[in-house]
Amino acid sequence: MAYKYLVIVESPAKAKTIEKYLGRNYKVVASLGHIRDLPKSRMGVDFENNYEPDYITIRGKGPVIKDLKKYAKKAEKVFLAADPDREGEAIAWHLSYLLDLRDDEKNRVVFNEITKDAVKNALKNPRDLDENLIDSQQARRVLDRIVGYQISPLLWKKVKRGLSAGRVQSVALKIICDREDEIKQFKPEEYWTIDGNFIKSRKKFKASFYGVDGKKKALADQSETQTVLERINKEEPWTVKKVTKKERKRNPQNPFTTSSLQQEAAGKLNFRTRKTMMVAQQLYEGISLGKGGSVGLITYMRTDSTRLSDTAKAEATQLIHDDYGEEYAAVKARAVKNKEGAQDAHEAIRATSAMRRPEDIKQYLSKDQYKLYNLIWSRFIASLMKPAIYDTMRVDLEQNGVMFRANGSKIKFDGYQIVYKDSSREKDNILPEMEENDEVSLDTIEPEQHFTQPPARFSEATLIKTLEENGVGRPSTYAPTLETIQRRYYVALKNKRFEPTELGGIVNEMIKEFFPNIVDVNFTAKMEKDLDSVEEGKIEWVEIIDQFYTPFKEEVEKAEKEIEEVEIEDEPAGFDCEKCGHPMVIKIGRYGKFYACSNFPDCRNTKPIVKKLEITCPLCKKGEVVERKSKKNRIFYGCDRYPDCEFTSWDKPVGRSCPKCDHFLVEKITKKQSQVKCSNCDYEEEVQK
Repeated sequence: MAYKYLVIVESPAKAKTIEKYLGRNYKVVASLGHIRDLPKSRMGVDFENNYEPDYITIRGKGPVIKDLKKYAKKAEKVFLAADPDREGEAIAWHLSYLLDLRDDEKNRVVFNEITKDAVKNALKNPRDLDENLIDSQQARRVLDRIVGYQISPLLWKKVKRGLSAGRVQSVALKIICDREDEIKQFKPEEYWTIDGNFIKSRKKFKASFYGVDGKKKALADQSETQTVLERINKEEPWTVKKVTKKERKRNPQNPFTTSSLQQEAAGKLNFRTRKTMMVAQQLYEGISLGKGGSVGLITYMRTDSTRLSDTAKAEATQLIHDDYGEEYAAVKARAVKNKEGAQDAHEAIRATSAMRRPEDIKQYLSKDQYKLYNLIWSRFIASLMKPAIYDTMRVDLEQNGVMFRANGSKIKFDGYQIVYKDSSREKDNILPEMEENDEVSLDTIEPEQHFTQPPARFSEATLIKTLEENGVGRPSTYAPTLETIQRRYYVALKNKRFEPTELGGIVNEMIKEFFPNIVDVNFTAKMEKDLDSVEEGKIEWVEIIDQFYTPFKEEVEKAEKEIEEVEIEDEPAGFDCEKCGHPMVIKIGRYGKFYACSNFPDCRNTKPIVKKLEITCPLCKKGEVVERKSKKNRIFYGCDRYPDCEFTSWDKPVGRSCPKCDHFLVEKITKKQSQVKCSNCDYEEEVQK
């Protein structure tokens, strides 16, 4: 079929969705991502010629380029419709070069959402390629190449082959290592609390120790606690000294940015960062909704802006009036202020149509797509609703100079929470009605010893939050950064928390000593701002690279002379190789530690290191349950007699059988509690963490 116009996008899914919106005059094809890049085998940057990059065609992309040239030759005009960000602009620029398109021919089209109207409007208003965006991407690419290709060989030579260093990944590794040092150096401090159960008009309520003789007091040890307890007479009534009643508002949160979506999806949906971005990409590129065809369900998912378009606000407000009533719609949209450094190039992540309710399209979505779409749609709608209103009550009780305080709250108007439940949404805690000088009685009193806890290790969500707060990285870099430091085995994810490995610690110390700027949070944040200034046309990209490279070159030369070779010695495994009889040792590979024969390379025998749980296999009753790792580095549990026994479980068996159905019980861990559940029926036991 003849066509007049060629539209080039990155992915086949995106091409499929867009082609349905356009008539037969258009052909839509995919470049399958980048088609040109710096060579992998060498630096590819000309230091003598203003850091000029030497781009080459990516291996394997020859047939794609050949087809694109063939399609372009038949078209009257070519439209470059890559994603609306730096990477997308760079892809369009490389395509323009390879297809020999004229510089003065406006053929770049961008849209923030893949809907019929957005795509058609973009094609009516093509623009020139944005040189500032291209320069910004090029600066980042060259900068990352310089860092990676000059530090990595040092790590190969001095530590072990296969290691790498990167501008953002090195900072992320340092943050994780610094937290581990804090944990190791942490000294717990003792403190005590006293909780009391009180009764007023036959209604029970709780209050906690606040202070003595009109002053707030912390209880440092058992002696101080005992002194307070001795002043309390269980038989005497307590006097209500003060009652404070207030109305408190809780405002809805802004619609999602890339970072806040990744954090919330981790907390609410238990999604890894990579999974969140993969599913969001699917929702953005288009989902087939039956007879309606494919449609992009969310706006572009790489953004640090919380802004919403006037059209989106109007449609969402109409839905709120129709579905929830006028009393839920915000009278005036709250002023939204983006974080410092936010580019605001796109809107926030939102549903492309508020009227596309999650329940209405659930049948067309996979389980994960529905969960994420529902999260995005709900947060978007909630951001334009009225605050939730709570009635709060604070009561101060006193007896013999000892003060206890009770705090109560009750939701008065649910507001936005009718749509979007906050992760930290508080439960109602209703206190009995009390007035000043009322008397209440003490039922029981519970003194308890505590110790301060060390800071928690980072989860994917909290690490992303920390990187964002420090201005390190940008929306597109969070997921690949986390993936890289795990793939290199610099960190391991244990119980969903990052722990640095021995290898990660060595690499971090080496970079900290010889390349302090690379792992300096403030330096990296300033570099990000400078790169953003290139995007805004305020500074030349070559100038940024030059400012960085001049001192960096001296650091590299010094490091080459002074870094001592680090030998990671193999640990004895404690048993011999069954193939050749030589001792087995423990080695570190790209996926962690493993057993290997010390007679390598003459003997190449290797074995995975498995952690035994000392639990009999519930399936064969002969083997023992061991902890294993999947190809994606996810922990699961299986029988050590595999392949003779094929027992596997994602959840950790506890070594007991269910009292209801006799299947094996497993441990399920959430943020707040640990539960023991049956692997087959609904039986469960709750174990507080």
